[in-house]
Amino acid sequence: MNAEFIDTNILIYAEDSGMGAKHQIAVDLVARLARQDIGALSTQVLAEYYNAATKKLRMSSEEAEETIRDLSCWKIHRPSHADIVNAIALQRRYRLSWWDAMILNSAIESGAGILWSEDLSNGQEFGALVIRNPFV
Repeated sequence: MNAEFIDTNILIYAEDSGMGAKHQIAVDLVARLARQDIGALSTQVLAEYYNAATKKLRMSSEEAEETIRDLSCWKIHRPSHADIVNAIALQRRYRLSWWDAMILNSAIESGAGILWSEDLSNGQEFGALVIRNPFV
């Protein structure tokens, strides 16, 4: 079974009911990935989520922590030194932001076939990995 990796923005939209259609799309995507047991993310995504949830969404620390705990059964990539070096190469080669390069590397290292994000170009391919924007 091929993993599907989600970027931080998907988790944020899934929590933010004020985002209209994006909220429901994100909720449905996260639920499908959980139900099919194919969800993947990284420690970076979890850290970014916690920061945005407690600051932007004004969730309590406990609420944000509960969501993070709920994601413990997902495949979680923990970047190593080699992953940082690989992300640097991706950043240079594709002229990505640093954080997007780290997300991209984590998705690749997770063996994901899809990276769900609105921050990269929909349909762009990086080897076997395809970027999908769920909101287009």
